[in-house]
Amino acid sequence: MFLSIQHITLPIDDPLLKFLIELIIILCIPLLLNKIKVPHLLGLIIAGAVIGPNGFNVLSRDSSVVVTGTTGLLYIMFLAGLEIDMGDFKKNKWKSITFSIYTFAAPFIMGFVGGYYILHFSILTSILFASLFSSHTLIVYPMVSGMGIAKNLSVNITVGGTMITDVLSLLVLAVVVGMSQGEVGAAFWIKLSVSMVLFTSIVLLLFPIIARWFFKNVEDKISQYIFVIVMIYLAALLAELAGIEAIIGAFFAGLALNRLIPHTSSLMNRVEFVGNAIFIPFFLISVGMLIDFKAFFKSWETLGVASIMLVASIGGKYIAAMLTKKTFRLTNDEGQLIFGLSAASAAATLASVMVGYNIIISETETGEPIRLLNEHVLNGSILLILISCTISSFVSMASAQRIAEADKDDTVSGKNEDDEKILLAVNHEATVEKMVNLGLMVKTNANKNLFAINIINDEANESSEKNAEKILGAASQMAAGADVKLKAITRHDNDVVNGISNVIKEQGITDLIIGLEGQKGFSPSFIYNLYNGYLHNKNINVLVYHGVQPLSTIKRYVVLIPSNAEKDAGFFHSMLRIWNIGRNSGAKMSFFGNDKTLEILIRIAKNANLEAEFNTISSWSEAVQKAYSLKEDEGLIVMMADRGMYSYFPQMREVPELLNKELNNNYLLIYPFSKTYKNASEKRAVSNLDDFAEIGKIIGRIFK
Repeated sequence: MFLSIQHITLPIDDPLLKFLIELIIILCIPLLLNKIKVPHLLGLIIAGAVIGPNGFNVLSRDSSVVVTGTTGLLYIMFLAGLEIDMGDFKKNKWKSITFSIYTFAAPFIMGFVGGYYILHFSILTSILFASLFSSHTLIVYPMVSGMGIAKNLSVNITVGGTMITDVLSLLVLAVVVGMSQGEVGAAFWIKLSVSMVLFTSIVLLLFPIIARWFFKNVEDKISQYIFVIVMIYLAALLAELAGIEAIIGAFFAGLALNRLIPHTSSLMNRVEFVGNAIFIPFFLISVGMLIDFKAFFKSWETLGVASIMLVASIGGKYIAAMLTKKTFRLTNDEGQLIFGLSAASAAATLASVMVGYNIIISETETGEPIRLLNEHVLNGSILLILISCTISSFVSMASAQRIAEADKDDTVSGKNEDDEKILLAVNHEATVEKMVNLGLMVKTNANKNLFAINIINDEANESSEKNAEKILGAASQMAAGADVKLKAITRHDNDVVNGISNVIKEQGITDLIIGLEGQKGFSPSFIYNLYNGYLHNKNINVLVYHGVQPLSTIKRYVVLIPSNAEKDAGFFHSMLRIWNIGRNSGAKMSFFGNDKTLEILIRIAKNANLEAEFNTISSWSEAVQKAYSLKEDEGLIVMMADRGMYSYFPQMREVPELLNKELNNNYLLIYPFSKTYKNASEKRAVSNLDDFAEIGKIIGRIFK
């Protein structure tokens, strides 16, 4: 063994040893730097510089490093598109466009002035030089997202603006390269325009159709994850074929799959986990391997060029962030976060520099190549990457931490989220996955606990106990895949309803979810148990769910609300469940109710950016017709009347039977609690409808 170690040469070629060294770096750097409050991504970049070919030459930046690093870069852009809240994005699209104009123009102008008037580059080279600073890489986005503020307005504006400014920057690159090679003409512009339109259409229109079909027909979790990776690389390849950079393709892939991978799902957890654990750290190490500290001491000209690049890039991004803050009256911390997220230059900058460096426009008298971007710009870009990533890391983490703490202090709802306890009644193996997914969908983000119960008849044999263990084990495993702890409860009782009711009292359950088995739907025995058993628990919400397809594949929900539902004690609690479904699934919510009810919902929706439409109906029979006009990939949610009001709304009792006969879509019936008000704020809300504006603010803070 000792002799084998002695014969190791640098750089190391053994793939096993190379991978081990990189994994040790990925493991140890965060553990060490977290203790001294230094962002670990900065440590990974520096570690890459130390072990790379320009450092101690322990590892070479070969194809294996490039492949994993490229995947990490695509992953960052994909996650940015995947986690963006489409409701917020549509609401704030003009803010994102405004920010993209600021963050493209300010660095571009400063870079052009520096290149043309100070460094005396040609106009063409100065334009390309200036475009290097307009783009940015969301290198700290995974860490900011991990702090729970991915839905913050400043993050949403920056992510949306990133897509636009990177596309503009890379289009400048394509045009300048074409002009340097004498290819710009009518044919060039037509080809570029057509390829962009085709690329956008295929990714944003065709990809969702393919993905929806795949998720509806393939249940294997591993296959679903591999499918996601395939979509990322396919979109990246299509982007390159269209003449733009692969990172734009990855971002568009995230947008295309945004509504099909719910933020609370196990698939989302799997995508984030693998990216943050493996691919993104490999990308940061590969970036570090490009850094050559010796290049900065070879020539004063390199340091001069690097200084201009730093001022243009970081100064321009700061100006853009402050202009955005002033324009939209954001807080100081939000302005700093925009600057921190947009300050890092890595992916698009490096791509543009390498393309410009490799283009030879002429030769000197001695035969030396004259490049579109010279080696001083190349070396300066490496220093820019190091310093901009350092500034981005510290500024983003400091401001994100303050925003997260402020959000935590502001999230004061009438009901403490820690008191939310959702119980899944799982008695049939076929409904387990559907029930767990619904539980993950309706819970608030702060709730990391679910309960699942299986009732065993006292006279049951050993096989019944094993079946219960199997069902609850599967439920626990599915919840764990989404990083949620599920407490499994096995109850021996002669009566299922009594067994569940006793657990509700013992555990302080707030919501009971019951799944309908297969094609049985509302059987007579189930309806009897529902009205004469489950609904007697007047202090809890009861949700009855019938699922025929995965929740993530539903495009739109029709939500039916009876007259005077807003006067029920459990109205706000039930609406929060519906809001959670819309927010976590990304599906469009179409609310149907009377004018008075919809007025309240519209006021709430202004404070919680939900993609919703509101439609007035005059009678319950009209609402029923809406339910039976559902199309494929649409679902139904019915808020049932207060349980004590069925004598006034006898048609509500007929809803289960009507659904049983007529509807083969996903549907959910929500029976609000009815006996007592949970707290003073809800009681005030019922007596004074103006207080629903305050409840809307509470919902907004919960989802912020």
